[in-house]
Amino acid sequence: MEEIKSLLKKLSDAHGISGYEDDIREIIKAELEDYVDEIKVDKLGNVICIRNGSEFKEMIAAHMDEIGFMVKFIDEKGYIRFTPIGGWFSQIALGQRVILHGSRGKVYGVIGCKPPHLMKNDERKKAIEFKDMFIDVGAGSRKEVLEMGIEVGTPITIDRELVDLGGGKVTGKALDDRVGIAVMIKALKETKSDATIYAVGTVQEEVGLKGARVSAFAIEPDVAIAVDVCVATDFPGAESAHMDIKLGKGPAITVVDAGGRGLIASKNVLKWLRETAEKHGIPYQLEVAEGGTTDATAIHLTKAGIPTGVLSVPARYIHSPVEVVDLEDVKNCSLLVAKALERAEKYF
Repeated sequence: MEEIKSLLKKLSDAHGISGYEDDIREIIKAELEDYVDEIKVDKLGNVICIRNGSEFKEMIAAHMDEIGFMVKFIDEKGYIRFTPIGGWFSQIALGQRVILHGSRGKVYGVIGCKPPHLMKNDERKKAIEFKDMFIDVGAGSRKEVLEMGIEVGTPITIDRELVDLGGGKVTGKALDDRVGIAVMIKALKETKSDATIYAVGTVQEEVGLKGARVSAFAIEPDVAIAVDVCVATDFPGAESAHMDIKLGKGPAITVVDAGGRGLIASKNVLKWLRETAEKHGIPYQLEVAEGGTTDATAIHLTKAGIPTGVLSVPARYIHSPVEVVDLEDVKNCSLLVAKALERAEKYF
């Protein structure tokens, strides 16, 4: 378990919003270079790690990008206005410490707003919008900010590191989807599949499933698995979702996501993943979700259609800097992916 946690920490602590996944791509290369025959990076930035085998082609996809922000305006007093990149609930961002990845290196800042002491009563009752927030990097003027190497278009990430919680759980930023990357890496190292495997770290999933779309088009696999996280519903306030996804109960196999607007897994895909889990005694859960989707939505609609399944690690507080997962689920998800790759050709 320490090996999984160490890998996950390395990935979670790395930084890369959509379109700026360079550091995560380098970690994947370093982890898999001794386990594959070829590593290449496509024109959009996806990293594709290929292990040669039979003519049957299997694809594993996990996205490298995390949600973050980008500089959109710097005022004359040196305060920075920003825009969200990916899906944020604005109140989670307020008060966070951030890193601006400028041309001269990292610059630390904090997200602030008008303090409640200066707000009118009706203002205190309203949710604070991004347009009313700013980043303070300690500068006294726009010129000082520019001299720090920050300009319009500078990417911004949350300043947070992975740490242990009790009960074998960890918390950190970007576990959506660095968990999926960790699962993909571990599964590829351990699977005994005879097929040709394409392990793909995809770009820009959080802003439209873009990397999965182009990489699947180029590879045209016979079957694919997207590895991601899903919303756990085992904490206060989640009961209204009428779902039963718990940490520590195994990876979730997606039946439907986004209320059917995303992926509706085929019966054959579900049979493949469920029978594999049952054959190897791997605990699993079933997910029918109304909101959110994954790279699988883009992959399964590529060319003439690609049989695609989703295996997810349950996570609490998704799209926040304090996402929580259970390391046992990460281990079991890795095992299920590895074993599913070994059995896929029997089903497709």
